[in-house]
Amino acid sequence: MSMDKSNSWGPERDFLCKGPSACLLWCAPWIAFALGFSVPPALRTVLWATSLAVMGVACLINASRCGRVHCRFTGPFFILGALTSLGYGLGLVPLGPSGWSWIGLGTIIGAIGFTWVPELFLGPYR
Repeated sequence: MSMDKSNSWGPERDFLCKGPSACLLWCAPWIAFALGFSVPPALRTVLWATSLAVMGVACLINASRCGRVHCRFTGPFFILGALTSLGYGLGLVPLGPSGWSWIGLGTIIGAIGFTWVPELFLGPYR
């Protein structure tokens, strides 16, 4: 008896397990995010809002495709980060003169935490 894998969850449907999609959807945006630390605020707004939005949407799609546990957490987190970056860059979110530092540090710490902790307790797929 064979199972139809087209409807299953797991690594066979996980974008993170496929080299080209993982690079396009997560590696490239992380590189753009890292570059944002060394550019003027206007360009940082564009880089961070775009890169975080791409990663957030990719995570939400990946969570629905394969059931990747951490994507259920990182997707909304990255989208919130994209909105915060956009809002701060446009002057709508008052985070003070260190706002970019707070957003950058929060994104890095949150991404690490939301990637590793849920899967530590719940496993990689649900």
